[in-house]
Amino acid sequence: MFKPIEFYIGLRYTRAKRRNHFISFISLTSMLGIMLGVVALIVVLSVMNGFHKEVRERILGMASHATISGVSGELSDWREVRERAKSFPHVIGEAPYVEGQGMLISGQKVSGVLLRGILPDQEGEVSEVVSAITKGSIDDLQPGDFGIILGHELALILGVSVGDKVTLVTPQINVTPAGIMPRLKRFKVNGIFEVGMGDYDRGVAILHIEDAAKLMRLKDAVTGIRLKLDDLYLAPEVSRDLALKMGGYYRISDWTMQHRNFFAALQTEKRMMTIILSLIVAVAAFNIVSTMVMVVTDKQSDIAILRTLGASPGSIMGIFMVQGATIGVIGNLLGIIGGVLLANNVESIVSWIEHRLGIEFLDSSIYYISKLPSDPQMADILFIGIAALLITLLATLYPAWKASRTQPAEALRYE
Repeated sequence: MFKPIEFYIGLRYTRAKRRNHFISFISLTSMLGIMLGVVALIVVLSVMNGFHKEVRERILGMASHATISGVSGELSDWREVRERAKSFPHVIGEAPYVEGQGMLISGQKVSGVLLRGILPDQEGEVSEVVSAITKGSIDDLQPGDFGIILGHELALILGVSVGDKVTLVTPQINVTPAGIMPRLKRFKVNGIFEVGMGDYDRGVAILHIEDAAKLMRLKDAVTGIRLKLDDLYLAPEVSRDLALKMGGYYRISDWTMQHRNFFAALQTEKRMMTIILSLIVAVAAFNIVSTMVMVVTDKQSDIAILRTLGASPGSIMGIFMVQGATIGVIGNLLGIIGGVLLANNVESIVSWIEHRLGIEFLDSSIYYISKLPSDPQMADILFIGIAALLITLLATLYPAWKASRTQPAEALRYE
C-alpha cells in the first residue's frame, strides 16, 4: 500500500468491479462524454483557426501589414520616407502606391472599382498579387501604356479578357468649353488576378503607379508607402514606433486597424463557439456528480468502517475526489489525443467522406474556401484540457463533501 492512503483507496475504488452495474455504466458514459466534448472543442476550434488563417492570409495577400500615408491624402517626399522605413527593425519590404476610386465601363456594363497604382518590380515585396495573376503578367504594366489588371470576378462582370479595352472614369473633372466633364481614359486589359476574396476579385483594378498618378493628378507624389513585416503580429507595435520616430506629419496604420471589425467578429465567433461546445463537457460533469453520489450511497458501510478506524472527514473527501478526478483525467486525456489526431487529419477525412458519398460539402463554385483547413494551436489545446479538468474536479466536490459528512453509527445501524 502506498501513501497517501486517499490515492490508494480512491484508485482501488475506480478499478474495482461494482456490485451495481448501473453505476459502472454511468461512469463510462461520463468518461465518454468528457472525451467527446474535448474532441469536439479541439476539432471545431482547429477548423475555425484554419479558416481564420486562410482568410487572414488572403486579405493580407492584397492588403499591407502597415501603411504610411500623408495627412493630406498624398505623400510628396515618399522616397525619403521609404528609405527611413527600410532601415526600421522588422520591415522586410516596402513599396509606394497610388489609390483612388473609379468606374469601369465596357459596352453597356459598368462597375465601380478601387484603383491601385503600383510599381510592378516592387509590388511583390509587399503583397501576393503577383503570384495571384492567372492571365497575363505584372511586367506588362508599363508607364504610359495605360494597361490594367482586373480581378477575376470584375472581369466576368464587365465581360472582358486579356487584350480587351475598358474605359475608366475617375472623380477628377476636366473643364472644357462644353462644360465640366469627368475624366475618361481607355485602358487595355493586360492581365487578370484571383486571390480568392470577393472584395478584391470583385472590386480592385491594378495599374502602373505613373499612370495612376496622372489620373489622380498627383504629379510626382503617391498616396503612401506599403510595408511588409517579418512578423505580421508585430504590426501594431511597429506602427506605433514608426509614428513616434517619424513625427506627426504622417498617418501610419496597420492591418489590425484597417480590418478591426472583421477580425473582431471572427474572434467573437470563436469565443462563442468555445462557450457553446463547453456545455458538452459540463453535461458530462453533471454525469460525474450523479455517478459519485450513487457511489457514495453504495459505499456507506466502507466509509463508516474507515471513519471508525480513524480516517478524518478530509481523508474521506479526498478518496472520492480521487475517484471522480480519475474519470475526468482519463476522459480528458483520451479526448486530447483523439482531438489532436482528428484535427490534424480532418481535411483528408472529409475528402475521403466526400469521395465515398459522392458529395461536396463546400461547393467550390460557391465558396472561396472549398476545403476544411485545420490549424491546431497549442494554446487552445492547453486551455481546453485545463478547463475540462477544472470542470471535472469541481463536479467531484459535492459528492466528496457528502461522503465526508457520513456518520459511522447511522451507516452501520442496519449492517
